[in-house]
Amino acid sequence: MTSTDDKLNAVYRLTRGLAQQMEKARIAEYTELLRSPWRLIWLNIVSGMARGLGIALGFTFFAATIIYVLQVLGALNLPIIGDYIADIVRIVQHQLELKTF
Repeated sequence: MTSTDDKLNAVYRLTRGLAQQMEKARIAEYTELLRSPWRLIWLNIVSGMARGLGIALGFTFFAATIIYVLQVLGALNLPIIGDYIADIVRIVQHQLELKTF
């Protein structure tokens, strides 16, 4: 009797552990999402727009930081590097002032 009870308890613990892992992985929510394709499409569109906005803002911040650093380095009047950096800053500023619309 005890070996059968032990086996049942082991199976119960294993099943309960699997159920908890599936709940942590949100398998049920994922399958519900797959059953409604319009919701899946909508979520993908929204997440793509958020990703695009994040990339655009991140690149803008990164480029502005690089331009600022180049301007500071250009102001130091380093012999060879200063002229090169000044040319890059002038080109970038000229492109920013161009109005193409």
